[in-house]
Amino acid sequence: MKQINDIISHCGVKEVRGSLEQSCLMVSADSSKIVSGALFVAVKGTRVDGHNYIDQVIQKGAIAIVCERMPSEIHPNIIYIQVEDSSFALGHLASNFYDRPSSRLKLVGVTGTNGKTTIASLLFELYRGLGYTAGLFSTVCNRINDEVLPSTHTTPDPVKLNQILAEMVEKGCTHCFMEVSSHAVVQHRITGLVFQGGIFTNLTRDHLDYHKTFEEYLKAKKGFFDALPEGSYALVNIDDRNGNVMVQNTKAKVYRYSTTSMADFRGSILENQLSGLQMTINGVEAWFRLVGAFNAYNLLAIYGAACIDGVDSTEALTVLSGLEAVEGRFECIQGDGDITAVVDYAHTPDALQNVLNTIKTVSSGNGRIITVVGAGGDRDAGKRPMMARIACELSDQVILTSDNPRSEDPEAIIAEMKAGVEIVFARKVLYITDRREAIRTACTLALAGDVVLVAGKGHEKYQEIKGVKHPFDDKEILREFLIADREKI
Repeated sequence: MKQINDIISHCGVKEVRGSLEQSCLMVSADSSKIVSGALFVAVKGTRVDGHNYIDQVIQKGAIAIVCERMPSEIHPNIIYIQVEDSSFALGHLASNFYDRPSSRLKLVGVTGTNGKTTIASLLFELYRGLGYTAGLFSTVCNRINDEVLPSTHTTPDPVKLNQILAEMVEKGCTHCFMEVSSHAVVQHRITGLVFQGGIFTNLTRDHLDYHKTFEEYLKAKKGFFDALPEGSYALVNIDDRNGNVMVQNTKAKVYRYSTTSMADFRGSILENQLSGLQMTINGVEAWFRLVGAFNAYNLLAIYGAACIDGVDSTEALTVLSGLEAVEGRFECIQGDGDITAVVDYAHTPDALQNVLNTIKTVSSGNGRIITVVGAGGDRDAGKRPMMARIACELSDQVILTSDNPRSEDPEAIIAEMKAGVEIVFARKVLYITDRREAIRTACTLALAGDVVLVAGKGHEKYQEIKGVKHPFDDKEILREFLIADREKI
């Protein structure tokens, strides 16, 4: 229970009706979760307006309503708090309700188009390897030390976020590493949180179904760095042309990492093989189990963040060199007959290009690349032909298939991808709507020395069709068709 007067600071309050010297049992913007004694925040979302549910939550026992506009009917026993922006207020309300847990540990946010999951997850593993108690928010899962919590969003809603952060503090976590999505910034999911640091990876086309333009997408990412407080740090990739843009207005101390320019953390690749990377970081040579030039940047960001936090550089490199790739991120499966499969979450044109270029670089002999790829439904349709074109340009055989079609017709999505297939590539492209059949076909076509790339879903264990999630695991299906003796797995 928290007194309402104690949790509305920094919420942008315009008007109050009723006494704030009452206690509420919980804070929520979800009308279905409201119980007697709750404070309800009416948030206007993209599909649903919480203001339409005010009467309903009052009937369920809500004692206080936070809203942007006062309802026409005012109940005498209900507290009404009008604010400028309900989403903004929710962030602060949630943080205050749980006693500002982000200020009681070191919270580091990672944002950008690609690399967020790898950096956040391996920072978590690095700190655990160094003996720290740590937490993680990622696309793959949320973690409190050894405890694994399910992840439904890259960045959870403010109430869930602060609830889990409070649990991390209670269980002794000194650090927490969090993926920060562009949606989370714009929707104020991270409002009210206190970050020790922020990391920028790169910026390429993504989420334009939501942001509409690349400029708005960039603005959302930059907003995270604009809001970093004094005393925090911002660590940015300056080999991306938007790296320095991110920190133009930040109050944080700026650090930079690069493989091509002078920077606080400078790396250079010596060897890039399917078994890992040999590289120098700030003049020290080390071997890592991650593969590809894109992972060289991820390793630099992880190393840099640890050093900024005061971790001994030698210790950081020693532990980092023993860490495995994150699930579904350039994850290799060795099949029978010298066939290799790679499962990767690549679902943007840039990510797909990076993965295919990496396979070309690390593959030996005359093996072919067979790529199975689709595009998600209800997402930016403009990237569909782009991804098909990249797959054709960098692969020897392409199978265009379903990803998560969601509410869309999967064949219509594939037709939009087909628009990116130039006539010169037409003979090497197959169109197989059923993803399982597409993977089976790729495995059947593969010969010794070939690499089968299955892109787009990575760690996901489901396929969403017409709003229903069906069990589906790219890795398990690959193993089924590539490994005759299942006991090898």
